[in-house]
Amino acid sequence: MNDSGTNSDTRAGLIEAGLELFGHKGFDGTSTRELAARAGTNVASISYHFGSKAGLREACALAVTDRMSRALDGALATPDTEEAALGLIEKLVRALVDLIVGSPEAANMVAFMLREITEPGDVAEMVYRSFVEPRHKALCGLWAMATGRSPDDAEVKLAVFALVGQVLYFRIASPFVIRRLSWGEIGQDETRQIADLVIDNLRNSMERQKK
Repeated sequence: MNDSGTNSDTRAGLIEAGLELFGHKGFDGTSTRELAARAGTNVASISYHFGSKAGLREACALAVTDRMSRALDGALATPDTEEAALGLIEKLVRALVDLIVGSPEAANMVAFMLREITEPGDVAEMVYRSFVEPRHKALCGLWAMATGRSPDDAEVKLAVFALVGQVLYFRIASPFVIRRLSWGEIGQDETRQIADLVIDNLRNSMERQKK
């Protein structure tokens, strides 16, 4: 099978194939032939664009963190009041819900990242150091400013993880959520309802932690 389209299209197609197949079958369970077939290209394209299957795996991780960063970093500013800090966290929650829950393409992104977390290695370490740790620290800083606590408090760190975990649950369990609520899908209205709920939980959690 020959390449079709531009080099950038081929590269993007392989990354999308990697997110889907690595996420649902695992790195070892996915062959280069499967990746190439899913992307509509030939096996040699993997070496050409990424050096190896492992290089494609790393590129997939970078693609996810780049998409997440572009969606979230606008909310990670430096506020000067408690109210401003809370407003930034709420802005981030809505951006996170829109990306993780409201975007159909997020299903493969989340599956890929969950697989990497449960199969730790060089890629998971890279994701933690370059994306998870710095943004978790930034969120802890906002949370601390809004509550008057230290960003190093264990309760603050746990609260931030719990906040993100709520959003992830609505993606992971979306088939059950849709079924239980008799939704046809999770569209804009449903995404807004989920974000409103997470923000209500956020405010209650912050109120309990305020000094």
